[in-house]
Formats: sequence, structure tokens, C-alpha cells
Amino acid sequence: MGPSVQKLLEIAGTPFVRDIECSIESLDHLGEIGTSIRDVLARKNGFFCFESALRFFPSVTVETSWGLAEWNSSDLWKADYRGLANNIFCFAEDVFGQQFAVCEGKIGTFEVETGDFRTVALSLEEWASMMLLDYNQMTGFSLAHEWQVRYGPLRPRHRLMAKTPFVLGGEYSLENFAALDSLQLMKTLGNLAHQIHALPDGSKVKFKVI
Repeated sequence: MGPSVQKLLEIAGTPFVRDIECSIESLDHLGEIGTSIRDVLARKNGFFCFESALRFFPSVTVETSWGLAEWNSSDLWKADYRGLANNIFCFAEDVFGQQFAVCEGKIGTFEVETGDFRTVALSLEEWASMMLLDYNQMTGFSLAHEWQVRYGPLRPRHRLMAKTPFVLGGEYSLENFAALDSLQLMKTLGNLAHQIHALPDGSKVKFKVI
């Protein structure tokens, strides 16, 4: 385990799951990154970091968080992306529900409003280093902090969703965000991403919270 991953674990909150046993066979296909995720879960089985702006999913679903297996199942929220999320394995998320995922041996961000995947790192150590160096940009920490100062702490399974999505011209301001259950958020934005994927600029879409 590299120094950046160790540092991230040190500053993270208490684990979501006290039982540190982790036996997720589905991580094997992720290669070295999967091994690194296993190592993290063996030390701290799911956690929040940066005042809950970053969530690292635990091995199993508990009251405070979805677990890796269920969160990555094809019939939970991925179905609403209608193929756009089929090839990714999500292991963490930022305060806006943006997914940090593994795809073809690389770590990237899955843009929940558009369904696009953008590579950001080649290992979990590199990803953790980026988190520590620029956690505000990577997790939305500043806005999450300000929002929670004004409106109170986010519920464990809630994330912040833009009332008017960024892709539709929404502003990056406190007034444009509302707390929403993470599953509801993903299903809603999955429907949006499906509509706008590959559409030319200026096309009309229907945005409705599911």
C-alpha cells in the first residue's frame, strides 16, 4: 500500500462496516486496482473523507451506504443509463454523485449527467495522490462544506444534485443544489444522460426528478 493511500485512510472517518473481512470475488477482474481496493477495505471497510464529500464504498450494503456489489449491479441505477455504465466498476463517489470507477484497467470519473468516462489515474495510489493534492476539485469539498454549514449535515446516503444540471446550464452555487438520496440521484441523472448522449447542442430534453 502506497503512502498516498495510507494518508487517505488516516484522515478518513470511521469505517462503515466494523467487520473488516472482505471477500468480494468480483474484484478479481479489476487486476492490480482490484487488489488495491481490497487492501483498502481490509484496513477500513468503507468511509467518508473531507466532511463526507468523498465516499469510498464498503464491501457490503449497510444503513449508511450501498456496498460495492449492489451499487455495481446492472439492475440498480445502471439500468437507467441504458448501456452507458455497463463497462465501469464504481468504488467511490464525490459529493455530487460523480463516480470514481475502474474501466479497462484505468481509474476515471464517470460523469453522471452525461454518461462519459474520463481517465484520471492508472493506479489507486495515483488516484489517492490526486485526491490529497486537489481534494476540493476532485470531491466538491468547498461547496459541500458551505452547503452543510447553511443547511445542516448531509444524510449518510444523500448527495447534492444540481436543481438545474450543469450540462443544461445550471450554476455552481449553493442555491442550485439540493440533497437527494444517492440512488434517486443516479436514476434521475441516468435518464438525463440517456436523453442527451450523442445529441447535438441545442436539442430539447426533459428533466424530471425520478
